[in-house]
Amino acid sequence: MGPIDPDASSKLQTELLPGESILWAGRPNPGAIFHSDDWYLIPFSLLWGGFAIFWEVSVLGYLGNSKGAPSTFMAVWGIPFVVFGQYMIWGRFLYDAWLKRRTYYALTNRRVLILQEGWKRKTNSTHLVTIPSIEREGSYTGTLWFGPKYPLLGSRRQQLRGMSRFTIGEVPVFADIDDVDSVYRLALDFIDKGTHTPSMASH
Repeated sequence: MGPIDPDASSKLQTELLPGESILWAGRPNPGAIFHSDDWYLIPFSLLWGGFAIFWEVSVLGYLGNSKGAPSTFMAVWGIPFVVFGQYMIWGRFLYDAWLKRRTYYALTNRRVLILQEGWKRKTNSTHLVTIPSIEREGSYTGTLWFGPKYPLLGSRRQQLRGMSRFTIGEVPVFADIDDVDSVYRLALDFIDKGTHTPSMASH
């Protein structure tokens, strides 16, 4: 496994418990990375955004098919849909890039740790021995869910996750980390051995 990221390790030192030590620390890959969710998010966002703009332009009478003065109510009513469409198309990528620069991950001999210094400081931690499962996506640069990977869409009875993988939620997520397989194996090694702390040399 590669060396511990010094910036991430330094940021997370204040979150450590007595006797706790960092086995791995890192940050999200800063590049633009497409995920499996984008296979349907991108077409959906283009359809939504395109229809919202068509609606707004049509209501304002720029298509030449309006009768009388444009409806102020209908024009104002369509603005949130246009804004949301633009966020879906390109704004969410800028938001993720902003969060990436402010997110730090660590795997300790006890817990999964996440620190995010966005609009406000947020942390999330889970004891490794209590994690029911780890779901992985990607081969080299990828994502780890330390718990169930909830769907983006579903019924009201289903628990859903946020559109951004960098949103701090109930399930800790290491999103867009490099060498994801090594971190995945390190976490599994610790869980399989219970309270035994895995050696970095073995990876």
